[in-house]
Amino acid sequence: MKKLVAVLLTLMLALGCVAGLAEAKTENKVGVLVWKFDDTYGSTVRKGMMDWAEKIGAELGVTISLDMQDAGDDMAKQVDQCDLLISKNPDFVIINLAEPAGGQVLVDKLKAANIPFLFYNIPPSEETYDSVVKESGSFFVGTLPREAGDMQGEILADLWAADPAAIDKPGDLPTQGDGKIQFVEFKGVANNPEAIARTQYSEETARELGVPLEMVTDIIVADWDTGKANDAMKATWAAHPEIELVFANNDDMALGVIAALNETGYNTGNEGDKAITVIGVDATEAAIEAIKAGRMTASVKQDGDAMGEANIRFMMNYLLNGTWYEGLDQYKLNDDGCSVYIPYAKITQDALK
Repeated sequence: MKKLVAVLLTLMLALGCVAGLAEAKTENKVGVLVWKFDDTYGSTVRKGMMDWAEKIGAELGVTISLDMQDAGDDMAKQVDQCDLLISKNPDFVIINLAEPAGGQVLVDKLKAANIPFLFYNIPPSEETYDSVVKESGSFFVGTLPREAGDMQGEILADLWAADPAAIDKPGDLPTQGDGKIQFVEFKGVANNPEAIARTQYSEETARELGVPLEMVTDIIVADWDTGKANDAMKATWAAHPEIELVFANNDDMALGVIAALNETGYNTGNEGDKAITVIGVDATEAAIEAIKAGRMTASVKQDGDAMGEANIRFMMNYLLNGTWYEGLDQYKLNDDGCSVYIPYAKITQDALK
């Protein structure tokens, strides 16, 4: 019996030492797998994480060191970068998936290495979400996929209710002033849940709110990219001068569209020049300047700083307390129990005054 007590005391002392070491930990090494560095919105999230790592670290009296890896929109490269991070034995890994369907291989590697992780911004595909997030014990910080599209449609509906002729302008073409809005939709990528929802609900919500829409081309996929959107809009505008509205899944594409319009004297922001309605998503600095200048109609703000903060707060809550959500009451937990959404906001000229 005495021997058993002695063994138990030894174990208790050992566990106490381990706990003491955990409490005394002053640096948390964090790997960050990023889809691509040159995405404009993604850059605001990365900056947010860096800023909040410093702020939250100061709050907690610890150092949070971020080791960020740029996959350059290449899933195979991101898998290699995951291996590299694992070799450095980080305390945590934050993941911005290069491919929505590619999360399982990263999960398997990190679980085998006993490294906790969460996903942000780009949700794992619907087919993989349960295994990659729920069943892995992970977490997802993102946005409600349809909310941005809903808000784009609501912005258009408000403009239409206020002055239909400001969008469906009278002119020489048969479709001008015909009581309908001829439009095109620029989609980010084909299989991304955010892109799919924004594309669907910008149109669907506007129609439900009474806006008469007529799509003049198939949906244009421009990979979230300014240059690709610019090239596509030049060709589309030349073939369809009747276009009165462009919905774009993000501001980078919207700005590419506007640059193409500028070449024919449209959307310059100069008094007296012609313009069509262009509504984007993200409210990047460049887009806000374009809205203020009258070159772009509106955008929907996706708050990169708030997402960056949430990533760091959920990570540290898990590392310190072993729980994702408990104690972070400023966030609303989704029904799946393993995700939160950062809300969007409408950005118009009136909102910026």
